[in-house]
Amino acid sequence: MAGPLEELVGRIHRRIEGFKDTYAVEEVEVTAELFDGSVHRLASLSAEPGFGFVTLCPHGDEDEPEELIVPLGAIRELRLSRAEPEQRLGFSVPST
Repeated sequence: MAGPLEELVGRIHRRIEGFKDTYAVEEVEVTAELFDGSVHRLASLSAEPGFGFVTLCPHGDEDEPEELIVPLGAIRELRLSRAEPEQRLGFSVPST
């Protein structure tokens, strides 16, 4: 794996912000498809804990919070799209 995870996650966050600017959208829906075929709508993505692993925080029930710590190689695809108004489940890029 080339480059630190923090840099990769930072670049993904910048791409999400770029998507907002390019397509003039307020909210971006980010979905992650894993190699096992599961698809998760993400609230956030973190480079923690590192060492080849990232943390995916899917949108979910507030009563049952969930985080997925997966090896970077388990991610097949990250998809960016316009969040539909009724969904109101956008992705939050950490403020710098």
